[in-house]
Amino acid sequence: MPVQESFARPGILRRLAGMFYEILLLSGVLAITLILPHVLIGAFAHRVATATVLWAHLFLVLLVYFIWFWSNGGQTLAMKTWRIRLVTSAGLPVRPTQALLRYLLCWPSLGFGGIGIVWALLDRDGQFLHDRIAGTQLVTG
Repeated sequence: MPVQESFARPGILRRLAGMFYEILLLSGVLAITLILPHVLIGAFAHRVATATVLWAHLFLVLLVYFIWFWSNGGQTLAMKTWRIRLVTSAGLPVRPTQALLRYLLCWPSLGFGGIGIVWALLDRDGQFLHDRIAGTQLVTG
């Protein structure tokens, strides 16, 4: 039951605004789930986590956050505000494995000079590179 054509796709500026709002919201999430535990451990155990442990913790916290929201309703908190939803390329709800693939692909897509965003400017459907590869799309709703 492809419903891809019945959904409008949000423009690049709307998606970028949603990404910046996501960063703002995640600052609070990360303060509680990342910084607070490491500050408490440092205060009581008098030890500081290594950079590798901190990056691994950050990666896992964000993984849980995004996989949960994308797999359960297709919207993170910021996506709900901007009325953007993640669905499969057929317009169906995203499966956890697809959400995981998209999350893993987001890192290099956004990290290497924003190549995934530049890709959206050239893509025939305006999709980010990680969405194209993962078989997902952002729609309004």
